[in-house]
Amino acid sequence: MNRTLALFISVVGHPLLILTYTLLLLLALNPQQFGSLSIADRHSVLLLISVFSTSFLLPGFGVALLKPLGFIKSLQMEDKQERTGAYIIAGVFYLWLFKNLHTGGQTPPLYQCFVLGATIGLFLAFFINIFTKISAHAVGMGGLLAMLLLTLRQPEWAKYGLQVGTTGASLQFSLIVVLAIALIFAGLVGTARLALGAHSPRDLYRGYAAGIVAVGLAAVIIAV
Repeated sequence: MNRTLALFISVVGHPLLILTYTLLLLLALNPQQFGSLSIADRHSVLLLISVFSTSFLLPGFGVALLKPLGFIKSLQMEDKQERTGAYIIAGVFYLWLFKNLHTGGQTPPLYQCFVLGATIGLFLAFFINIFTKISAHAVGMGGLLAMLLLTLRQPEWAKYGLQVGTTGASLQFSLIVVLAIALIFAGLVGTARLALGAHSPRDLYRGYAAGIVAVGLAAVIIAV
């Protein structure tokens, strides 16, 4: 894999984007669970903007500020100790997002579970990072796969498929197909991180495991 492609996959597979991806998926599957008529209505769009801003834009901006302040040498944060501040910043925003969604009463328990799982994943990565290096990208991918598996277990979500097109020629994809695509994507993200020299295979294995465990713990806490 060449460096340009690896960088592109790393950006698309950034762990802070996972909650936006999963929200898009759930809104496409069953927007009624969010009190919306469709993924395109005002409530859905505002929710997407809120989640994208809180889980990606704001923590991303906070982490970017660490460089001019002298806390990190580069945004790649190749030294594991430099990642401590990034994990703390992202963790604070994710806790805030979970609290708002949990108390707001308009978000289904399954998505609350995803947000809590992502938050636990961040703090697990923070804790593991104290002792050894871990891939945050792999944590995100492991969490994504666990989230999709949880979705498959929920009849109110699994009975729906992703439909492409609005006419008789439209195609519908089951969640099994989505899971298979996500599994391939998780492998590509791991390969990209290896190609960039950002992590070793062990860093990736730790990350995948931490992401899966984090969502599993959240499922127990939220009881979905």
